[in-house]
Order: sequence, then structure tokens, then C-alpha cells
Amino acid sequence: MNQDDQDKKQIEEHKKNPMGNFSDSINRSMIGDLGALTKGGCLIRVITLVIIIGGLLILSQCSY
Repeated sequence: MNQDDQDKKQIEEHKKNPMGNFSDSINRSMIGDLGALTKGGCLIRVITLVIIIGGLLILSQCSY
């Protein structure tokens, strides 16, 4: 099963159960979804990597 099939099944499930979709959205906003950061294209991955590296550099400078 490829990604498109999974996306179509998920969309159909959300149409059948809109409150489940709402609940899922609320849970993800409170907990976070790290997988969503890697689902994007190349640009999103590069930006995420730059932010993570920048954060680590700032933390390393503050620890002295």
C-alpha cells in the first residue's frame, strides 16, 4: 500500500467520522507530530534541519 492509498483511506475515514478528525487534530496540537515534519518536501526538511542545528548551537553557546 503506497502513500496515496493511505491518504485516500484517511480522507474517507475523516469524512465518515468528523468528530474523530477533530479529536485527532486536538491531540496532535497538544502533543505534536514529529512525523509531519518529515512528510514535507526537500525545502521543509532543509528548514527543519537548519532550525534544529541552530537550536543546538544556541544551546551550546549558552552552556559555557
